Amino acid sequence: MNWELLTDEAQLDLIVEKSKKEPVVIFKHSIRCNISSMAKARLEREIAPAGVHFYLLDLLKYRSISNKIAEQFRVVHQSPQVLLIRNGDCIYDESHNGIEMDEIAEQASLVK
Repeated sequence: MNWELLTDEAQLDLIVEKSKKEPVVIFKHSIRCNISSMAKARLEREIAPAGVHFYLLDLLKYRSISNKIAEQFRVVHQSPQVLLIRNGDCIYDESHNGIEMDEIAEQASLVK
């Protein structure tokens, strides 16, 4: 897994632009949460789908970015949470034990 760290709200504009060319995943992670750590480890054990860019957001350091994500993509904040962004919109989100690479890959492959 090759995570790009999401550390600045300005990156959200880049994510929207990038999502017009390829699907983008944002994984909102809390290092203090065992479920979040398990979800992250589960993703890292799998092979990421080709052509999908993955961002990792540390919720403890960057809660304001998480709030902006919830507002911008019209999703309820959860932790852990994965969002799949395509053409500037969140087309899929999942949380807790529902986070699985197979489902991300399937959703990313759908033509929208």
